[in-house]
Amino acid sequence: QVHLVESGGGLVQPGGSLGLSCAASGSIRRIDVMGWYRQAPGKQRDLVAVMIAGLTANYADSVKGRFTISGDNAKNTVHLQMNSLKAEDSAVYYCYLKIGGLGSYWGQGTQVTVSS
Repeated sequence: QVHLVESGGGLVQPGGSLGLSCAASGSIRRIDVMGWYRQAPGKQRDLVAVMIAGLTANYADSVKGRFTISGDNAKNTVHLQMNSLKAEDSAVYYCYLKIGGLGSYWGQGTQVTVSS
């Protein structure tokens, strides 16, 4: 059994910053991918940023230069620092984890709202 616990999120004004954290626990041997997706109302769930094998970061074009993902595979944690937030960043953000040999897991989601 694998559990993901997300923290962070909330309401912020345009141009502001927020941080999201995710911690995984359970039967975790090897993390292949860990990161964040988001889903706005009426839209599909899209990749925001992920860490590949704890070494390589992939970002959606829309967040490059504004968001930074960092992870610690030894602690099974990932953090997303979001700067220069825009209204279009508003969405439910989901932590995502892919474990080698076990499968993929999702967090419960945390709301990020960017509004004045």
